[in-house]
Amino acid sequence: MSDIKTIGFVGTGIMGASMCGHLQGAGYDIRVHNRTKSKADALVANGAVWCDTPAAVAEGSDVIFTIVGLPCDVESVILGSDGVLSGAREGSTIVDMTTSDPSLARRIYDEAKVRNVASLDAPVSGGDVGAKNATLAIMVGGDRESFEIVLPLFEIMGKTIRYIGSGGMGQHCKMVNQILISGTMVGIAEAFTYGAKAGLDMQTVLGVVSTGAAGSAALSVLGPRVLKGDFEPGFFIDHFVKDMTIAAEQAEKMHLNLPGLVATLQRYIETTEQGMGKKGTQGLCKSVAENNGVQL
Repeated sequence: MSDIKTIGFVGTGIMGASMCGHLQGAGYDIRVHNRTKSKADALVANGAVWCDTPAAVAEGSDVIFTIVGLPCDVESVILGSDGVLSGAREGSTIVDMTTSDPSLARRIYDEAKVRNVASLDAPVSGGDVGAKNATLAIMVGGDRESFEIVLPLFEIMGKTIRYIGSGGMGQHCKMVNQILISGTMVGIAEAFTYGAKAGLDMQTVLGVVSTGAAGSAALSVLGPRVLKGDFEPGFFIDHFVKDMTIAAEQAEKMHLNLPGLVATLQRYIETTEQGMGKKGTQGLCKSVAENNGVQL
């Protein structure tokens, strides 16, 4: 869009650094802030302007993206005293790409609208690989007009971009995504443990089952990592626990009984108690195998 000149980006961690890098590579001027400044060094070295606060990022930006950790972080960086909204000028757009609470997304939408600032909740799926390869799935809530304005930027960062509905609906869609993934990861962990205990060559097994009805993106991307003993994060277990907790809380508000989600959440909480919260979600495979005395 010719009227979007400067993009603000708050949160340059595992996901955000790559996402912001794609926008920078597309020729946009970038203003950036991150809690740990060193994680923005590469972007700054390539010409991004460092800002000391999220508000300062917003002051000079047409569109401001945020992708941080927890809902409390979202609330702080957007609605806090030095948050994005306090510095956003009229007519600008805030886009939170964190997986967060749908109710908070709606609150941000409402408070931004009072200030004549647009707000989109646009959580993503695809992990670090999707962020690096610009193949993320992006699910967007907010006003359709605002979505259309930001769409060219989404297309720089992702491959599958969908408008879901009004403010907060992007986050609800992400909860659907996380419920699906949570059950899949339990299946992968238990299947790999079973196969290893039975004495199967799991590389061969993976090559067979991933092409059939049991195939999934999680199996294709994370399965090889598990068999290599690579449990480093594309997405932190701690953050996955956060996501599933939000999903469980939202389900309770809607008077839904989702025992599979509750059981999976508890299993992941136990994994964090084993000291694996900073590992990737595939760490559940290691936990399940070790609890059964199995070496993957």
